Amino acid sequence: MVDSGVVVADTERERTDALAVRHAVFVEGQGIDEDRELDGLDDEAVHVVAYDDGEAIGAARLRESTAGTWKVERVAVRESRRGEGWGRRVMETVHAAARERDGTRLRLHAQVDVEGFYRRLGYRTVGEEFEEAGIPHVEMVQEFDRGGGC
Repeated sequence: MVDSGVVVADTERERTDALAVRHAVFVEGQGIDEDRELDGLDDEAVHVVAYDDGEAIGAARLRESTAGTWKVERVAVRESRRGEGWGRRVMETVHAAARERDGTRLRLHAQVDVEGFYRRLGYRTVGEEFEEAGIPHVEMVQEFDRGGGC
């Protein structure tokens, strides 16, 4: 575990910390059913966790959906730490992890309330609004080359 920063979760402790952040944000904070949040796909995912002074405050997971295309999921920052740039730092680490795995396209389902955040990171909305876990979402994508940034 790092004292401060965002890392790919390489240890069981870091992965547990990422899951704890997700639980706090999605289950406790948004009322999403725990069985839906823990969907059985975590073992096939790359996990990212953000720490500040040893406290896990942000997380995300990344799964390959097709060759070169990775799905960004479960992006979360503890409510008390939002607005401090942690979401951007988590996503920068997600982008780097995808590039390291030969990713050239990222897609995600963004809650409508944070669509602007992802737009500022270079994502574009594709398709119509839909409901997921009782919350309005939109699908967003971003293409990049392995040598360049997102």
